Amino acid sequence: QKPILLQGHERSITQIKYNREGDLLFTVAKDPIVNVWYSVNGERLGTYNGHTGAVWCVDADWDTRHVLTGSADNSCRPWDCETGKQLALVKTSSAVRTCGFDFGGNIIMFSTDKQMGYQCFVSFFDLRDPSQIENNEPYMKIPCSDSKITSAVWGPLGEFIIAGHESGELNQFSAKSGEQLSTIKEHTKQINDIQTSRDMTMFITASKDNTAKLFDCTSLEHLKTFRTERPVNSAALSPIFDHVVLGGGQEAMDVTTTSTRIGKFEARFFHLAFEEEFGRVKGHFGPINSVAFHPDGKSYSSGGEDGYVRIHYFDPQYFEFEFEA
Repeated sequence: QKPILLQGHERSITQIKYNREGDLLFTVAKDPIVNVWYSVNGERLGTYNGHTGAVWCVDADWDTRHVLTGSADNSCRPWDCETGKQLALVKTSSAVRTCGFDFGGNIIMFSTDKQMGYQCFVSFFDLRDPSQIENNEPYMKIPCSDSKITSAVWGPLGEFIIAGHESGELNQFSAKSGEQLSTIKEHTKQINDIQTSRDMTMFITASKDNTAKLFDCTSLEHLKTFRTERPVNSAALSPIFDHVVLGGGQEAMDVTTTSTRIGKFEARFFHLAFEEEFGRVKGHFGPINSVAFHPDGKSYSSGGEDGYVRIHYFDPQYFEFEFEA
């Protein structure tokens, strides 16, 4: 089946994110544009205009009323999803690398980079208290002095966040007290992406050490490892099958020296339990930077260094194969 090609960015894609129902797909890139698309046909619904630098991260809340973006222009911005209006502007002292809404959509968290003499922080704002945003006073700010956070997600029930670091370390931080609940280091290099399972019991990490790993959300117990020969930029868990999709490839600077065939820019599918690769999907002309499964599990999307987002619908055989297996 031919993928739907979304062309809305001039620079490489940094993150793609479905809303909870899966009817919308949000895409951000190293340009200042934030796009939202209808996932069913790839029609562009609109853009959120306001950022002046690369946008690193995007998230939508539970009922898709608000969208949150974090950018290299040293700001994190909540938007009205429907109208595209910017609701607030949270200024930071360095680039915002990751951001996310908790379940209720009331609390936002984001992490800032360690750069220009500023250290990395995770900030928590309660949107029910407008003074926090107005005065730029988060109710909690956790410093991370050792190594910067490169990816972070909310844990189950919004009690803590799970943060992945440049060093390969994983932490849990309490969203109430800010204390570090647990730390493990299973990866040897930077963690590029963290995504949770549909029921929030597990999460998968993608790392520069050429592996993706599956963990238990609460205990951080390491469950599975998926090995490749190249850095893994993004990994996602299927909501309906025991399947994992990985996206990655060589570093962007090495790409021009190899043809697309040798460059190995496929999305790779692994079996969750057996850790075995069972399929690849070609298409991108550069490394894949972000992958996401549709919440109904019938399609997945990938965003690449080439600036394109591709929506792939699975063939009917894919579902038959799984039930036979």
